[in-house]
Amino acid sequence: MDIISQLQEQVNSIAATTFNVFGTLQRDAPPVQLSLNYPDPPPSAPTTDEPKQLSADLVKAAKQFDALVAALPLSDGGEEAQLKRIAQLRWRTMLLAKNSISNKRLQRRSLSKSRSYLDKQLTIAST
Repeated sequence: MDIISQLQEQVNSIAATTFNVFGTLQRDAPPVQLSLNYPDPPPSAPTTDEPKQLSADLVKAAKQFDALVAALPLSDGGEEAQLKRIAQLRWRTMLLAKNSISNKRLQRRSLSKSRSYLDKQLTIAST
């Protein structure tokens, strides 16, 4: 798997973990008295270690993401150098495509000539 795919997977992991952290914190949050006119809310169940574990998982995923970003190759020369490199790669790709088309045409011509030569040889041999 290339590094960009790994980064995408890590972003997805961070998003899922964050969603779970918020959901767990919301679910397990102790009730709050909204007004003195209302009775005290019942005491909440003691919280588990799940929020702490999810928070640790989130920090771990963020550190892994940072490590992947640090592993990305550095660009030399800034934006102008990158644009120049992109233009070179596009030119190269265009030349390769033209060469591929030319090669296919040559192959078809060669095949056509080979067939006509074989047809002539068969005609000569059958007479």
